[in-house]
Amino acid sequence: MPMVAIDDDEDAVTPNAGGDAEVFETLIRENQRMIHSLCYRMTGSMTDAEDLAQETFIQAHRHLGEFRGEARLSSWLYRIAMNQCLNWQKSRQRRERLHREWSEQERDTAAGEVDRRAQAVEEALLSLHPKQRAAIVLTVHEGLTHAEAARGLGCSETTVSWRLFAARRKLKRLLSKQQKSGGTHD
Repeated sequence: MPMVAIDDDEDAVTPNAGGDAEVFETLIRENQRMIHSLCYRMTGSMTDAEDLAQETFIQAHRHLGEFRGEARLSSWLYRIAMNQCLNWQKSRQRRERLHREWSEQERDTAAGEVDRRAQAVEEALLSLHPKQRAAIVLTVHEGLTHAEAARGLGCSETTVSWRLFAARRKLKRLLSKQQKSGGTHD
């Protein structure tokens, strides 16, 4: 790559014997905020903006020798950043589309069985006494400890433990009966 420097008066790149490292460091320092801001506005993500701004300067460094000086250096960097953002957007859309298609295929193949099981569990859960159901929901679904559930329910930990024991026993019996009968009833 030829030796270049930034001419502050005209924001242009000119030959310089000082070396590329200092020139490029100045280029980054003077344009980093503008490029990062553009990338953030295009992505809405601070992390992605940082990655894209970094990639913009990597590309600029690789192609600095190709800069013809027909436009301001900041405009050239802006164009590189915009291209990086547009490519990122296309790639993200492609990934999202593929993920959506894959998810739909997976959901379609497993949906029937999962839906039947989920419905069976939901029906069994709804058939529990409300206090037993509350104990199950707080400990199993919400992840609370017995002590936390007891505080939330206004009872002792022992009471929560007994309610859970009774609820699990009843759920096991109900789900076993549903499985033997061939599924849920509509």
